[in-house]
Amino acid sequence: MKYNQAYERVQQLKKFYRNLVWFGIVTVIIAARNYDRTGDFERSIFSGSFILTIWGIILAVKAVKLFVLNNEWENKILEDELKKTKKPIHF
Repeated sequence: MKYNQAYERVQQLKKFYRNLVWFGIVTVIIAARNYDRTGDFERSIFSGSFILTIWGIILAVKAVKLFVLNNEWENKILEDELKKTKKPIHF
């Protein structure tokens, strides 16, 4: 992996982890607020919040993009496709 690609990957990971931490903080705040209102801890966590649901989906998509569909996977697929289209040279 070249330096620029590694630097870009580190920046993406940094942004992802920062978003994950903020998601955790906001989730705790909303759960505490719901607990204060209802008095039931289980209901306060699982009552759901539209914002947290959307935010969680976005984080899940980013996680898949960063950890599953990373550059190594992309390079492997590219090499496989190039091998398929490569025609042998007959002398």
